[in-house]
Amino acid sequence: MNRRHFMGLAAALTGGAALGCKSGKQFAEVRDPNKQDMVGSHTAGVETFKPLVEGATAKLLARHSSHVMPAGATELPPPAKRICFVAVENKSSEEIGDFKDQIYQIIDQRIVDSHVFQPINKRFVDAGLIQTRLRPDQLFVPQNMGAFAAAMQQQGQPFDYLLYATLTSGTTRENKDYQRDYLLTLEMIDIGSGTYDKESETLSKGYYHSRPAKWLSLTGLKH
Repeated sequence: MNRRHFMGLAAALTGGAALGCKSGKQFAEVRDPNKQDMVGSHTAGVETFKPLVEGATAKLLARHSSHVMPAGATELPPPAKRICFVAVENKSSEEIGDFKDQIYQIIDQRIVDSHVFQPINKRFVDAGLIQTRLRPDQLFVPQNMGAFAAAMQQQGQPFDYLLYATLTSGTTRENKDYQRDYLLTLEMIDIGSGTYDKESETLSKGYYHSRPAKWLSLTGLKH
């Protein structure tokens, strides 16, 4: 390919792209729930958070479901332990935006549906933190825990456990491509004894950088 032909082809492609940008319109569709989720090209999205949340929550609840009385049992079941889901902490390398609240709500809903624990409504939890002027990570100081527990008691919302969800990530780079390993951890602390249970789920995702295949084929260039 000579230089004149190459420059003409590049100009045509650039002009076509610019024209397409001007004439293109944004559109949307209601997605079929059976369709595969879209995959985020630069950061984690639903394809990452959904399996992390489902996996970690299912494993934690399954381990404690043995304490639930089976159907048809004649004895009265013990009262469900009350769990205070305090926060979703993002310690990954990415901003997760509106997914933070969604992760909280999905985990909370799974706990409600399981009947393993009796969760406290998030609005009461937020009100207790505001009243005591405490951040979720400050509750491990005994004095702070006492103040928060007292505030929740005043609202008629005593609890037995604290629950934290933490998202972390680790990145491995190979030139311009990289792999990011995501880890969602659930920590449940018994406020009476101080013992805790822990469950997690991992997912690895590759991010790749390459020239568009159509441009390469038209110009005759190689990777």
